[in-house]
Amino acid sequence: MPWCPKCGAEYVENVRKCKDCGVGLLDHKPTPDEMLPPDPKPTGWRRFVTRERFLRVLKPLIAILLALLTKEVYLSLFAGCALGALLVAEFHPWVAFDTLFNTMINSVDFSILMFMILLGMVVMLMQESGGTRAYGEWAAKKLKSKRATLVATSLLGALIFVDDYFNCLTVGSVMRPVTDRQKVSRAKLAYLIDATAAPVCIIAPVSSWAAAVTSSVPEGSGINGFTMFLRTIPYNYYAILTMVMSLFLIFSGLDYGPMKKHEDNALLGDLFTTDDRPYGDDADDGNDTNGHVIDLIAPVLVLIAACIFGMVYTGGFFEGVDFVTAFANCSASMGLVLGSAIALMFTFVFYRVRGVMTFQDFAACIPEGFKAMVSPMLILTLAWTLSGMTGLLGAKYYVASLLSGSAAALQYLLPIIIFVVAVFLAFATGTSWGTFSILVPIVCHAFPEGEMLVVSIAACLSGAVCGDHCSPISDTTIMASAGAHCSHVNHVSTQLPYAMTAAAISAGCYLLCGAAQAVLGDAANTLTSFVLLACAIVIELVVLSIVRARMGHTGKEEVTKS
Repeated sequence: MPWCPKCGAEYVENVRKCKDCGVGLLDHKPTPDEMLPPDPKPTGWRRFVTRERFLRVLKPLIAILLALLTKEVYLSLFAGCALGALLVAEFHPWVAFDTLFNTMINSVDFSILMFMILLGMVVMLMQESGGTRAYGEWAAKKLKSKRATLVATSLLGALIFVDDYFNCLTVGSVMRPVTDRQKVSRAKLAYLIDATAAPVCIIAPVSSWAAAVTSSVPEGSGINGFTMFLRTIPYNYYAILTMVMSLFLIFSGLDYGPMKKHEDNALLGDLFTTDDRPYGDDADDGNDTNGHVIDLIAPVLVLIAACIFGMVYTGGFFEGVDFVTAFANCSASMGLVLGSAIALMFTFVFYRVRGVMTFQDFAACIPEGFKAMVSPMLILTLAWTLSGMTGLLGAKYYVASLLSGSAAALQYLLPIIIFVVAVFLAFATGTSWGTFSILVPIVCHAFPEGEMLVVSIAACLSGAVCGDHCSPISDTTIMASAGAHCSHVNHVSTQLPYAMTAAAISAGCYLLCGAAQAVLGDAANTLTSFVLLACAIVIELVVLSIVRARMGHTGKEEVTKS
């Protein structure tokens, strides 16, 4: 791939000149001796509008806008990818065509696609064995109200903290029959899944997300990656406030924005509200009669244990590496593939021993499980391609330059600046992990040590999760839609007001946090972080109570027949 010797940007083949610098490209990554001195940084408004920088982030925004307006996710994502390819190729048709499909090949994580296929097979087996229905009947006896069902859904999501993909698909498949009986809209189920996927994983030390964050800390930093992750937890306002918010919405019965319409329609028997039903009317038909609760519980438990085993195995745990280091160095995608493969084999043997499924039934579930994952796999592939195209256009360099230039002058405003930048970057690219890898090294260089370093990295993590939640091209958002069997556009549109509420409160808290750091300085410690967290939770509860009062909500739960 060609590289610019001035700004260091990477381009696709057949591009000969850097769009920003105007210099010829090298056919290899330039060495320090080959790097040219950068041009003087522009000042004022020119810093933001020169050299077509807005084109770098305009393309994903166009795709997102098209998706929300047309309700056609596939075509909108493809249109964004095609526009990005044309911009990269400078509107040369054949170069754009070649760029589009090469980027797609290079951006797709085939390990994650394989994990989705295997997990889809396991989920289909649990459904066909009758285990899912048996659990639904058991849960219906234990969970007598809509509120109890929603609490159980959130609790299950919090317990599956290993990986967000695994969380979304497992919680959705297990709880969907139960929530359907309690007349919970698919959009509400998708929101609860999303609110307990990434937010839980980003504050769980034993998770694929902890591994991604620790691996983003550059070598030679003044703090150990895993230690830094632990210290950021109390400052990770968006993740914590999102979980607190979901519990408040459950216990208060509050719904606002488009979600209220979906919930009102669900009480009348319409779980979808719109005609867009990518999974059909897949309500429980009551045909499965042979399964028991153990037919669902056993595969799920084995799946969790096998995924943890797969992660530490790829991290070198069985080669003498300690557990924490193995998690930090693991390949999450490969670990999930290994874990799901073990779970699939276990499920086959377990069901055959119990006699709940014949070999022919098992064989029939394999292609059906694959087909159930086709829709989210297509959306995910296009989202990855769009993200890769955004990288080729150099959006990350643009954002990084804005942030690095602001660090020195606005030191104590840096937490809120980083939060906003991370939200924007994760929203435009659809990846929180990519946002970590871009911004965490910048923050580490801006603040080599001290509590301000921890606060700023926490703002980066928090903003990345927020932008990930709001973006229609986010893989986690797509997985939440898939797990709930909800229209992806409906999930995004109903979740957005809730995400924006938590984001606005989080931004205010990071402003408060920066002011506290300016006052306390070196006196700031762990106790300070928990005091600020308590203040953040109180602020959120006050805001939500005001919203509830203005809507004139009674707080009484609607009584529905199961």
